Amino acid sequence: MMKQSFLIIAVAAMLAMPISAEARRNDQGAGREDVQQGKVKTPREIVDMVKPKMRGMQYLTFEYYPSMLVYRLKFLDGERVRFVDVDARTGRIISMK
Repeated sequence: MMKQSFLIIAVAAMLAMPISAEARRNDQGAGREDVQQGKVKTPREIVDMVKPKMRGMQYLTFEYYPSMLVYRLKFLDGERVRFVDVDARTGRIISMK
């Protein structure tokens, strides 16, 4: 029974991986479209606006959430990772975690 449960969980995890990879590709495509249509600022513009406010933190990367028109920037603050959600239209910081 335990082997069967493990097998079911393993198969479910493998099936979920391509879906999330596909979702990321769709988000990137949506991000390009939104920038080209002038709906949102480019990732570079957003990073250039926010990075100076994150004194002493190292910028790592970003993700784009097209359904919310939000960029999530990732910073390293010492040994701690911080997430900064930014309005993709205005560059206004929405939240920091």
